[in-house]
Amino acid sequence: FELVVPPLLEHLDSLLSGTGRELDLRTFKLVDQLSGRTPGRRADTTPQAARIDAHLLNRDGVTRLCYCGPVLHARATSVAASREPLQFGAEIFGHAGLEADLEAAELALDCLQAAGVQPLVIDLADARVLRGVLAGVVLDAAGLQNLAQALAQKDTAALQELARGLGEETRQALQALSRLYGGSEVLAVAARELPRRPLVRQALEELGWLATHLERSFPHLRVGFDLGDMGGYGYYSGMRFAIYGAATDALVRGGRYDEVGAVFGRNRPAVGFSLDLKALAEVAPAPSA
Repeated sequence: FELVVPPLLEHLDSLLSGTGRELDLRTFKLVDQLSGRTPGRRADTTPQAARIDAHLLNRDGVTRLCYCGPVLHARATSVAASREPLQFGAEIFGHAGLEADLEAAELALDCLQAAGVQPLVIDLADARVLRGVLAGVVLDAAGLQNLAQALAQKDTAALQELARGLGEETRQALQALSRLYGGSEVLAVAARELPRRPLVRQALEELGWLATHLERSFPHLRVGFDLGDMGGYGYYSGMRFAIYGAATDALVRGGRYDEVGAVFGRNRPAVGFSLDLKALAEVAPAPSA
């Protein structure tokens, strides 16, 4: 992986291109006294890495980039999270296959193991499940965002209210999604309860493939599924994962985000992960003097 060091401050039209409302709300905005334009302090480095891949490098084939630097969050990602994480991440551009998804997840697990974090739990999900469930349903951006948020929070009352007016099959599928979390049995239950649509079927099959390979590579890893976890739904395009140690907050988040580079003129396949080195240092065993 090649190290890249993007700028801390950028104009918003570059910094937030194609990232969706969620990242916009987490970005600190300033006023440039020289130009009068509005720059922002980056809240995530992935879009900057995507622009580097698309514009500065502009290569054919697979490109692997990594980065490490501070980011700033106007809103913390959780109650216990820092608003100034030291973000470390790795991105793979140019490969649309499951091999790249597996490489990203395995590399993230290797990082945590190298830091001495045990035991590890990985939760798998896929943005295509919700897209398949909502196929043919007309929703505006705000309605879709609210649905994804209600699913992520397992808020069945809000979900029922938001799904009012949708078809019976869609309403039942959304309620099922809010309950589809747990062990390997989740995929079998999902195959029975969710609509039998190509996108849903493909997502479930690929999640099963990833789980099998991860369990083979990491015998002590606990693999789980949370098919209703749609945090960052506007950002991810396929498989996504969260890795936990002993703490309740995820140490690593990652997945596939093929659309992130489209606004830069190269809609390249992309998958990767990021973590906060500060949070990792708090849970990793202290090194000997």
